[in-house]
This record gives sequence, structure tokens and C-alpha cells, in this order.
Amino acid sequence: MADHLDQLENLSIHILREAYANFKSLCMLWSIGKDSTALLWLARKAFLGHVPFPLVHIDTGFKIPEMIEYRDRLTRQWQLDMIYGINTEALERKETFPDGKVNRLRCCKLLKTEALKNTLSGAWPRYRFNHSSDRYELDPNREPFTGVIVGLRADEEGSRSKERYFSKRDRLSEWDIADQPPEFWNQYKTDFAPGTHVRIHPLLDWTELNIWEYIEREKIPTVSLYYDQGNGKRYRSLGCWPCTFPINSTAKNPKEIIEELRSGQLKNIAERSGRAQDAEDGGGLETLRREGYM
Repeated sequence: MADHLDQLENLSIHILREAYANFKSLCMLWSIGKDSTALLWLARKAFLGHVPFPLVHIDTGFKIPEMIEYRDRLTRQWQLDMIYGINTEALERKETFPDGKVNRLRCCKLLKTEALKNTLSGAWPRYRFNHSSDRYELDPNREPFTGVIVGLRADEEGSRSKERYFSKRDRLSEWDIADQPPEFWNQYKTDFAPGTHVRIHPLLDWTELNIWEYIEREKIPTVSLYYDQGNGKRYRSLGCWPCTFPINSTAKNPKEIIEELRSGQLKNIAERSGRAQDAEDGGGLETLRREGYM
């Protein structure tokens, strides 16, 4: 009899295959964190070791260097079709929180939300990894991505619990929470009006504990920032270095993180408590997410 992880895996693989069958221009967002990396692993399983759609990463210019090194290492190792987008103009104008010109929310809107929307639409340049030259090059393909797979979990943060497996956005990638299709008995709406932008969430029913159990079971390679390196601290959630802070923890591997989560010692600490921009958004991400944030 299949265990709970097998059931979650089977449903996620089903959603991934449904997305691939129903959306002509499909991509998957890879933030390099534990959830989207588990999702990447599931995509490789769903398609027999090959990911048949591009991965998209939004580079804010302030990611922890190890995250970018890890991204490019797996891109080479797994022969991934890797694209990144970036808000070059905002960075050149130094219109960022680290440069002191805007608050954290505005910085997120510019470097993440605007960069994501314009990368997905093809309005801004995209940079694609060329495995022959072993470097990123300007991508001549500017076709919009209308189906976007995201490693979002309903339990991670309040606004995410309002999502569907197939959640539509308007032409500007904005989210009308009240106007979403019902999903009953594993029946999903995948036929949307032309031009509709759809976010697809294969991990919607997974929990943080499930993710780490799956990472441990499958031996999925993850960024070492998630583990205590000897100073009694580790990152529980990853983002930009000026706005992401580690928690006190001595967990040095997935097994120890699982034990930590099961023990309940983190039950009063929100998973994204180390993400400073959440606090500026009233303790959540709904403002940013309505505008197109991941």
C-alpha cells in the first residue's frame, strides 16, 4: 500500500503531466529553494529523467552566492534548459533596499515581481544557458509563457492557501483571489481563454515536513545553507541576503531537520519568519502576490 509520500508524489506527477499536455508554452520557476528543487526532482521523475520545459529563475542580484553556484552546477549536471531574468534597470539605478532608495516591499516588487512578469511575458531580455558554450546568452525567443509551474505550498503562508492547482492570472499576471475555478474530486480546469496566464501548483498539499521527508527519502541534493555549518544557525527559507535571516538550529542534514520539525520545537516560529519583506507586507505576502509575486 502506498504511503503518504507516495500519494503526494503520484498526485504531483499527475499535475505535472496534465500541465505538459494542456499548455503549449510552459515553464517552471526554480527559486533554488527546497520546495522548487523537490518539484524539479518530481519533474525529472514525471518525464523519465528529462525536464521537457524550460526552468526560469529570477536573479535579483542579491541572491546568496552559493545559491547561484548550486543553480548552475545542477543545470550542467542534469542538462537543464535554464533561463534567468533580471531587472537590470532597477539595479543600475540602485533603486533597491540595500542601496537605501526604497523599502523592502518596493525592492521586492521591482526585483522579483516586475522582473518575473516581464520575463514570463517576453517583454524583457531572457538569458538562456548554452550547454555548448557553457555560459548564459541572450535568448532570441520572446514567446510568452502562459503556463507557469510553481513550487508553492498552501501551508507555507496565508495567501498561498487560497490557490488552486491550476490558478489563473490576468494578462498582467495579477491574481483575482475570488475568481478561481473550483477543483473537486481531482477534476481540474485546464481550458482557459486565450491569453490567460495560469500558475500551476503541484506541491499545493505538501507540508514543510513532507518536503524534507521526500528530500531525505530521495536523497535530493540541496543547498548547504539549509544546514548548520557549526555556528548553531541555518536558513529555513532562502531569499536575498539583505532580507533573509537564519534561525537558531543545530540540524546538519535532512534527517535532523525532520526530527526538529516533528519535535514541535519550531511550532511557534513561522517558516518564513526569517524573510523580512513578509513583515512589511502585514505579516504575509498577499499584496505582493496579488501583483504577480511567486
